[in-house]
Amino acid sequence: MLLLVALGIVFSFTVVTTERAESINNNPLSPLLNYSSVSLPPEHLPYYFYNNKRVAKQCRLDPLCPFKQDALQELSACWGYEKNCDPGKRFSYPVCTKADSAWARSLEAAQELFWKQADFGYVKERLSELQTLCKATKPGDSSLRCSSHTRFCKATNLYLDLREPRRGHERYKEDFIQQGEIGGRCRLNKPALAAEGEHKSPLQSWYAELQTYTELDFDPIDGHCDIIIEKPTVFMKLDAGVNMYHHFCDFVNLYISQHINNSFSSDINIVMWDTSVYGYGDLFAATWRAFSEYDIIHLKTYDSKRVCFKDVVFSLLPRMRYGLFYNTPLISDCYSEGMFRAFSQHVLHRLNIPQAGPQGGRVRVTLLARSTEYRRILNQVELVNALKTVPLLEVNAVDYKFKDVPFPVQLRITHNSDVFIGMHGAGSHTPPLPP
Repeated sequence: MLLLVALGIVFSFTVVTTERAESINNNPLSPLLNYSSVSLPPEHLPYYFYNNKRVAKQCRLDPLCPFKQDALQELSACWGYEKNCDPGKRFSYPVCTKADSAWARSLEAAQELFWKQADFGYVKERLSELQTLCKATKPGDSSLRCSSHTRFCKATNLYLDLREPRRGHERYKEDFIQQGEIGGRCRLNKPALAAEGEHKSPLQSWYAELQTYTELDFDPIDGHCDIIIEKPTVFMKLDAGVNMYHHFCDFVNLYISQHINNSFSSDINIVMWDTSVYGYGDLFAATWRAFSEYDIIHLKTYDSKRVCFKDVVFSLLPRMRYGLFYNTPLISDCYSEGMFRAFSQHVLHRLNIPQAGPQGGRVRVTLLARSTEYRRILNQVELVNALKTVPLLEVNAVDYKFKDVPFPVQLRITHNSDVFIGMHGAGSHTPPLPP
């Protein structure tokens, strides 16, 4: 009798298991999360999962998670700005050869200062400054939070009235937005907002755009918008798009803003805040694909409409005082590649720039020729020919003219150079170089 009962249990379990297997075969399992949105360099994944423990937990439970073998092995690695981050597990930390007495009294103090000036300590400083300027009083209300001097802000359910745009020749007209034309339904701390105007300047803060932020007595999403933008949106005021140094000040600060916001999704809109009637010349437009799947939107696209944004970030700006990497005073005798190494890895990964590695033990030397009057190397041919006589060297002379060499191709050439020689520049080609 007991044998029959046991056989019955085994048989029923076998039937259930078989049915479940057949069900799985007929309807393949789907991932618990959309892992394609986690498009990050392999080196960055442990840091991402440290900051996103819910995603890490889901990944552990999900047999279809593609990251189990590497990123989930060690979840103590951190960028450095997170709460409870072990200093010894930080992504990077500066090295100082001596302490400049004008800045710091010890090597340790010098290291900490440099980390806050030009590494991920900069993110920690901005996070510590965040304060709520307009507080939601109930679910679904608007909100506004900003770092000091309104250099970075995050808003929800933002109302923007562009029915009467005052466009002209100025790209960053400071009275473009009037009272009542930007705001949300939330409790506004007017004195706190008014106190953030010290850095008011086109490319240094968002104060000119937010100084008229208004506490609305209506829910903007409820019938007061001609367009409702559901997709997360990033507002940016851009520097010169024809100069690599200046434009990469935009991209670097967008990357840092992603860290502050703890979101690296490319399923976002990027809106160019420009109050002029002009377009924007952009020689480096391909770089935007490292941050968004979509074309950049000019603010004038929304002219004559009331637009409501569910989720908005006002990105860090390219020429902030004590910002990165324009107007950046640094303590001397210290160095760290952390922030810019991470930025470079992120962009190269997103743009699918390959690294071929040294070929046959040879050193890849790239000489950047310049066509402008004062940057030409007069004996360039002689120099290149001399370099080619060295068997160890693989020599390539290039002229990065955009009509001949698209920017992604420029990045590929630079990224596959062991030695990069250039005449009198800002050094903007150094981040894509290999380690």
